[in-house]
Amino acid sequence: MTAATHSPLFPQVPDSADAVLEGLDPEQREVATALRGPVCVLAGAGTGKTRAITHRIAYGVRAGILQPSSVLAVTFTNRAAGEMRGRLRQLGAQGVQARTFHSAALRQLQYFWPKAIGGGMPRLIDRKVQLVADAAAACGTRLDRGELRDVTAEIEWAKVTQTVPADYPYAAVKAGREAPRDPAEIAHLYAAYEDLKRDRAVIDFEDVLLLTVAVLQDRGDIADQVRSQYQHFVVDEYQDVSPLQQRLLDLWLGDRDSLCVVGDASQTIYSFTGATPDHLLDFRARHPGATVVKLVRDYRSTPQVVRLANGLLAQARGRAADHRLELVSQRAAGPEPLYMEYTDEPAEAEGAARRIRELIDAGVPAAEIAVLFRTNAQSGTYEQALGDAGVPYQLRGAERFFDRPEVRKAGAALRAAARFGGNDSLLDDIVDLPSQVRAVLSGEGWSAQPPAGSGAVRERWESLAALVNLAQNLAAAKPGATLGDFVTEWDERVAAQHAPTVQGVTLASLHAAKGLEWDVVFLVGVAEGMLPITYARTDEQIEEERRLLYVGVTRARERLHVSWALSRSPGGRPNRRPSRFLDGLRPGTAVTAGPTGTGAGAGVERGVAGVSVAVPRRTQRTPARCRVCGRTLTEAGEMKLMRCEDCPSDMDEGLYERLREWRAVQAERSGQPDFCVFTDRTLIAIAEVQPESPAELSRIPGVLSRKLRSYGADVLAICAGQMAGEGGGSD
Repeated sequence: MTAATHSPLFPQVPDSADAVLEGLDPEQREVATALRGPVCVLAGAGTGKTRAITHRIAYGVRAGILQPSSVLAVTFTNRAAGEMRGRLRQLGAQGVQARTFHSAALRQLQYFWPKAIGGGMPRLIDRKVQLVADAAAACGTRLDRGELRDVTAEIEWAKVTQTVPADYPYAAVKAGREAPRDPAEIAHLYAAYEDLKRDRAVIDFEDVLLLTVAVLQDRGDIADQVRSQYQHFVVDEYQDVSPLQQRLLDLWLGDRDSLCVVGDASQTIYSFTGATPDHLLDFRARHPGATVVKLVRDYRSTPQVVRLANGLLAQARGRAADHRLELVSQRAAGPEPLYMEYTDEPAEAEGAARRIRELIDAGVPAAEIAVLFRTNAQSGTYEQALGDAGVPYQLRGAERFFDRPEVRKAGAALRAAARFGGNDSLLDDIVDLPSQVRAVLSGEGWSAQPPAGSGAVRERWESLAALVNLAQNLAAAKPGATLGDFVTEWDERVAAQHAPTVQGVTLASLHAAKGLEWDVVFLVGVAEGMLPITYARTDEQIEEERRLLYVGVTRARERLHVSWALSRSPGGRPNRRPSRFLDGLRPGTAVTAGPTGTGAGAGVERGVAGVSVAVPRRTQRTPARCRVCGRTLTEAGEMKLMRCEDCPSDMDEGLYERLREWRAVQAERSGQPDFCVFTDRTLIAIAEVQPESPAELSRIPGVLSRKLRSYGADVLAICAGQMAGEGGGSD
């Protein structure tokens, strides 16, 4: 696994400004030399955007046009910021600030707090879930684990969109948010959460941005001081900025236009957090004189992978699709993507594990293979299958590498050896760095041969093996490197959270895979109900799901395996079908007719003709169990659906759309929001169960006796394929 744009470790520093430009293609060189005025770089996946902007900064610094301390480069993850700092150091541009938005804002807030506000700065909390839980308890509201997570996400969205508690209900409806609770109730919880923070003198990560914005708005002298420090700004992944981050950027800039932004609207996959590509797409309108450079030469993927990626976007709709980039592969031809269909999910996981085992046995490094899925809940099946096949793996998004206990202990041991190694008999007569590191780590559990099987012992060994590999890479780049040099490299990587490569197959969600790449990628679970996810219904939501699959496809350099299962469990009803996004792209299929959206699914139901969509009726019992897999349900949202959230949906999409249309009419008549008639989850449950009698309808959570009296006749008529009564809906 490497970050986007493959490059050798520890390259030589260019000896001049002109040497910085060597090896850039014409468009990348255009980016690197456009140092005046606003610049917008539209960069497709794998086109070397990080290379282009780091060379741009380095060229400006090395040519004496930019002062290193006057440049602020911002991105969205510590890993990306660390990678950018490392590349700039390798190009001889030390001293440039490369940070996340939050890190840059926090640094400024800490510095100016005594002057702007006075006293000690409140404590910054790492996680807000517990505080939200305390706020809910203070309000007398009981939230299950899933609702707690969702309410926390709603609060985060409200803050990055600069929405105060009182305005949340209106803003949520306007934005089409599917609130986990009544919006008025969430607004109440949001207000209580803010009160609790004030009482406890703490702030959260969103507050860091909000408070920095407030200070820069209210204190012109402080804003002037910041602007005198930073004269030039570079923003990576600009399609992911939120309104709050854009506001902060505007305040940093003031009335200047020394700004370079880089992004790709086709990789906008975080709208649920408040990110929007509008700032990228509107850049030329806001800056009429901007230089716009398009990077379309794909250096990452083979023509076969690129063809599939382009095909996905060719069927897209919407504003982001109107600005899509047609990638042109620069690599030699490779194998065609493989499409595999399995009877059930365990069989799909076993098939992937078997193929991965074959690839590793054929010489493909495990670290160059990834299994990508839509939801984290899918990982367990693949962990089991890879473990059974004896394949080492790592979970992306799990505990950070340098926070692992074995890595912390190894770091302490290596630091001690660097300081007092002359008194350590283990290091007697050992001269080269890799041997010294191996000797020290042998006392921490490393051995030349990996332990058999998988599990915690194997994971610890993989962590230590990654450090041995890092020592080998450093020694190859710097002959004569010492343990002290290794510790220095360690410290820089810890600060940047730039973890070394672990020799294991990566398991990751599609969201977590953004910005990474592998030689071989297995895209699993590419079926209707998972991609697009069941709850994606609007055209905008469907298109974001398509972009998510596009991001997954473009992670592959050479080999791409796409698979799906016809049922969730062995022996289950084979009612699934491949994702509509593959129509016209995989062999033997045609492009789906009609516009993309919730109605498109009905037109592509191939291979399951004649299969009934009715499901077994669920009778009331305690505890509530999933009607698909049988697992005990504990979360309110799952109990309302009568199934696990990640279990497949048997929903009749045509019925669901008719119910939504009917609900809209009822809501308009009563002058209340749609969810006050029935929530989306309740309509999904109705469309899945298809009740035939009042008794069956009443068993669906969310259909209370009052709503059964008011709407029952209409709902049953719609389920039976009839027209709803004209007078339904009165209370």
